[in-house]
Amino acid sequence: MSQASSPKRQGWLSKLIPPHSAEPGVVRLGRRRIYILPNRSGLLFGITLILMLLGAINYQLALGHALVFLLASLGLISMLHAQRNLLGLEIQAQPGPSVHAGEPGSFRIQVSNPDGRPRSALEWQLERQAMPRRLDLQLKQDKGWVTLDMATHQRGWFAMPRLTLSSTYPLGWYRTWSHPWPHTRLLVYPAPSFTPLPPGGSFQGDSHAIVQEGHGDFSGLRERQPAETLRHVAWKAAAREQGQKPLLVKVFGEGRNEDLELAWTSTAGDDETRLSILTGWVLQAERQGLRYSLTLPSRTIPAASGAAHCQRCLQALALYPDNS
Repeated sequence: MSQASSPKRQGWLSKLIPPHSAEPGVVRLGRRRIYILPNRSGLLFGITLILMLLGAINYQLALGHALVFLLASLGLISMLHAQRNLLGLEIQAQPGPSVHAGEPGSFRIQVSNPDGRPRSALEWQLERQAMPRRLDLQLKQDKGWVTLDMATHQRGWFAMPRLTLSSTYPLGWYRTWSHPWPHTRLLVYPAPSFTPLPPGGSFQGDSHAIVQEGHGDFSGLRERQPAETLRHVAWKAAAREQGQKPLLVKVFGEGRNEDLELAWTSTAGDDETRLSILTGWVLQAERQGLRYSLTLPSRTIPAASGAAHCQRCLQALALYPDNS
């Protein structure tokens, strides 16, 4: 069956077959969860058999009867193998890394094959996903992974959509499918809006902001301004970035101000606009190596820095106002 006709067929089949809800843990495909119907090739094969049988009856051809029954047996055996291709698979899912709204998110599907039979032409597709992904489990391969991408449009928890596993193995006469739906969800951060950081906590670009090594405690790194000397560039950090990010300069004790406060009251607009601005500030402050706090109407996160602190702030913004 062509890909163009498949969604239409799934539409009316979904009305006849009530969908399973999302299930925690591992989902195992039993016989009652696997459905099978002939596709276009299978219907054409069946019509051909009927015509051959009518011709054999009309002309009293014994060999014609034998050929028809042989081909019909082949069709029945093909149906059995089509079901066995999905039977017994164990499926679980886990979310990919968190993304910002508007970016594609991903879910990783783990497929376990307890009996070790080869499983061929397995097609995996999330609801509303354009193209399926294919996975083959070869002989003695007991586990496989497939990554499915999905567009995200809003912040918060994004539950994995309904999953469809299908196959036309072995002869392409039948479409076998099931709807395993392991429960998992992806955290989507607000889309960032990059505006200048609020005053305080940033490093100023004057002559007192940088001191030579040995004349103060090392306070961190910040982006180099165009007019600054190359003498204080952190060349080791630049080598790690391999030219992918702007040069960073070392800042010592005298050049550091108080911690940067990223406050809800420092923004304007509706809730989503404020969250986007705060998200942009968090990313900029983390990139510049600043210590920063986040103040929301529902909670306050004390000043800190580092990847864990950044993730904590982004999660609070993603789940505002619930933070659950």
